[in-house]
This record gives sequence, C-alpha cells and structure tokens, in this order.
Amino acid sequence: MSPEHLRRVFRLLSDHHGPMHWWPGETPFEVMVGAILTQNTAWSNVERAIAALKEAGPLEPAALLALPEGELAARIRPSGYYNVKARRLRAFCQWLLDAGGEPALRAHPTERLRPALLTVKGIGPETADDILLYALERPVFVVDAYTRRLFSRLGLAPADLPYEALRAGVESALGPDVPLFNELHALIVNHGKSVCRPRPRCGDCILRRDCPAADGI
Repeated sequence: MSPEHLRRVFRLLSDHHGPMHWWPGETPFEVMVGAILTQNTAWSNVERAIAALKEAGPLEPAALLALPEGELAARIRPSGYYNVKARRLRAFCQWLLDAGGEPALRAHPTERLRPALLTVKGIGPETADDILLYALERPVFVVDAYTRRLFSRLGLAPADLPYEALRAGVESALGPDVPLFNELHALIVNHGKSVCRPRPRCGDCILRRDCPAADGI
C-alpha cells in the first residue's frame, strides 16, 4: 500500500469534507457502548439508544449491569438486534469491571489489550478497534465495509484482503498516528455514506481523477 497514495486520499477527503470530530461521546465508556450498539445499524439509532440508557441513570458499567436484562434490551431497542446487543453489552460491562475498569485498560499495551478485547463475546475486530482507537486513543486503524469498498475501487487494496492484513497495511503505511487514523476512518465513513455508495455518485467524487473504477461500475 503506497503511503503517498494513502496520504493523498486523506488530504483530498479532508479538504472536501472538513473536520469530522468523531467519535461523538461524553466519556470513553459512552464511546465503548456506542461501538457495540452501532453494529449493523445507523448512528442515529445508536444516539436514541444511548439517550434512553442515560434516562435510566448514569452511563457506567455497574449501572448497566444493575438493569434487568429485559429493561436494558428495551432501552436499546432503537439500535436493532436489541436482545443480542443487550447480552453483548452486559458481557462487555462485566469484562470491563473484572479487568479493573477503564484506568486498568489504559495501563495495558495495545498488543496485550486487543487480544483481550477479542475474547469478549460479541466483540469482533472492528468493534475492538473502534474501542481502541476512539475510546482509548491507541494507534489502531479501523477497517469496515466503507474502507474495503473505497480502497478496492481506488486500487489501494483487494476487496477480499483479510481484515488483519488490511489494518496492518494502513498502519505500516502511515505509522502510529492516532489523530490521523481517527480522522481518516471518519472521512472514509462519511464519503462512503454520501458518495462512494454501492451505486457510487462518481460525478460528485473528489477522488474521481485517482479512481480506476470511476464511472466503470
């Protein structure tokens, strides 16, 4: 993966879309909750679910565990798959408390913390990396469907490249840079939602001149 090409993509997207200020959340734990709830749903639904959780009391691991599972599921209903996500959220909260809470997580190196996160039921690589990058400010790049689509069309990486290989490729090309990873991922998501869709709006794309797939999809 060409560092120059990747940085050019970042500059063009940044100039076009402006600062993203992502991930929204009042506390690191709220960001962690959002990372779990956003699986397979739009962020607007997650915001509604988090607002409902806050109505029940402080958004803290122990407080969420104190809620009956049925009530927890009902409050996060807007996020979809609410029964499954309620179980995942409870499993994560219990794991977080058993690990010593957020301060204890921050004391662990990323290479130890990431595998530990992946042991939590319902936490896959993308969710784990969301938590690491946005809540714990670790230099880990998040790969999602928008990233795969954009990188494939630009010729930066094959669409079927395994998650870990794509993540490592970006991290190697750009070096450990939390603000850059944060902003680049947010820009890719925004661009993927607004322009580089499954049926792309190539005429509106700032990357069109650099895209081998432009108008050929």
